[in-house]
Order: sequence, then C-alpha cells, then structure tokens
Amino acid sequence: MNLTEAEIVELRQQANGRAVRADLARRARLILLLAEGLTWSAIRAKLDCNDSYIALWSKRFAADRLAGLFSRHAGRQRYKVTDRLEARVLARTTKHKPADGSTHWSTRKLAAELGGDISHMTVARIWAKHGLKPHRLEGYLASNDPDRVNC
Repeated sequence: MNLTEAEIVELRQQANGRAVRADLARRARLILLLAEGLTWSAIRAKLDCNDSYIALWSKRFAADRLAGLFSRHAGRQRYKVTDRLEARVLARTTKHKPADGSTHWSTRKLAAELGGDISHMTVARIWAKHGLKPHRLEGYLASNDPDRVNC
C-alpha cells in the first residue's frame, strides 16, 4: 500500500493521539502496518483482529483514502417525546389509579400500563418537566396530639 507523506503524518497523529477515539486509532495503525508491508498474520497478532477487519478497512482506505477510515454509521436519532405521548402520560397519571390497586403510580407501573413504546425514564422526565410527584401525598397532616412528636 502506497501512502503520501501527508497521509503518513495524519495516520501517525491519529494512531498516537491521546484525544483520538480508540477505534479510529486502531484503523490508522492498521493502515500504517499495511504500508510497512507486514503480513496479515503479523497484523492480526499486533492488533488482535481478524481477516475480515483487515479486509474491510484496507478496502475502504483504498477506495476513499483517509475519509474511508471513518465509520459510516451515524448512530441512531435521539428519542423525542411528542406532545401526544406527553399528554397520554399526564392524563393517565392525573385521572386514573393503577390497575393493581396500589395508591399511587410508579414510573415503571405507568410505563408498563402505557405499553412497550415508552420507558420508565421517559415517564420520569415528563413528570419532572411538569412538576408531578404522584408518589408524594397531596398535603402534610400534622397531629394535634400533644404526646406525639411531629417531625
């Protein structure tokens, strides 16, 4: 594999940089080792990888050079709570009691009752956003008994 001087400098920076992602640094080391003329078995031993890893990244580098070393998967889109889902959570929390006979909702109970499309953490975030605390009593009742200490 033939590399230009600029590519060698960039690959060395990526391979040895402390602020570089580990997967990108490993790919840069792979290309540098291929450019040195090492065999695939030697590279497998140094990088602890398999032949498909070497084939994939060397092929991508050959096609797109440095740009080919970046992963093409951009991740998944952040989960967004829609107004409709938020309204469902708030309505169920304020207007209904839990089906199991308990006195108040927990985030997990409500998420399970609303179905599998919502997590308990989403319920908790919606409650926090609107200041709902269904696990708390509506008010504090102090006893007027003189023998009882109110805390």
